[in-house]
Amino acid sequence: MSSITSNLAAPTSPFRSFLQRTGERTERALFYVGGISDLAVQTVREAVRGPIESRLVIAQFEQVGVRSLSIVVITSLFIGMVLALQTAYSLEAFGVKMFIGKVVSLSLVRELGPVLMSLMVGGRVGAGIAAEIGTMKVTEQIDALRAMATSPVRKLVVPKVLATTIMFPVMTVVSIFIGILGGWLIAVANLHLPGNFYMRSVVETVHYNDLASGLGKTFFFGFAVGLIACYNGLRTSGGADGVGRATTVTVVMGAITVLILDFFLTKLFLLAF
Repeated sequence: MSSITSNLAAPTSPFRSFLQRTGERTERALFYVGGISDLAVQTVREAVRGPIESRLVIAQFEQVGVRSLSIVVITSLFIGMVLALQTAYSLEAFGVKMFIGKVVSLSLVRELGPVLMSLMVGGRVGAGIAAEIGTMKVTEQIDALRAMATSPVRKLVVPKVLATTIMFPVMTVVSIFIGILGGWLIAVANLHLPGNFYMRSVVETVHYNDLASGLGKTFFFGFAVGLIACYNGLRTSGGADGVGRATTVTVVMGAITVLILDFFLTKLFLLAF
């Protein structure tokens, strides 16, 4: 009788195990989102309360912006060139190859420039921030700051998050400009279109609402990437392995967050503009 009962109950055990794992992962995800939200509130509070150490912020400007220029320039240049080639290939069948400037510029300004720049720079900067703070955490430097009555949020998180929030739009402007320049190179050298005509079509196509939509999203991208990197660094444990895990989680979660935010912010800006 007992064997019959166990056989009847056996098919339900995998389902119960699945539900249990799903519940545990959901709980961890909610705790993760709650921890980031709490850190966001603390960061904004400390930034508003001030004073902000300008020396630390300027150092982060160099780390986030200046040292990421090479990645942004190379990525944006070839994205603009590839986009121009693909657009020309698609439009040539309809005999409207002259619209290549409009397609390239609008695609870069509204979507490709902000998102790809945030993914590339966010991965580099986020990994660096998480590794730096994570190393400080496992070597007990964070505890030493607290022992000296110094807030880690004020000293570490605020300068880094402020730098990513401000520098992401700046780097997006550079990305858009270089991408349009890459499209111009292909249009002139490979497609034999007049350079003045290409640039004139870019100027006539891109409007204020397009720039506002593209650049406006990057403020949120920068804030989210900096916050995720700092949070993962502050919760690091387990020595060098923990630092590696925190860095990996930061890159993955930063990329996913950028893509999710891009969808909702695009919907919002389409309604607003």
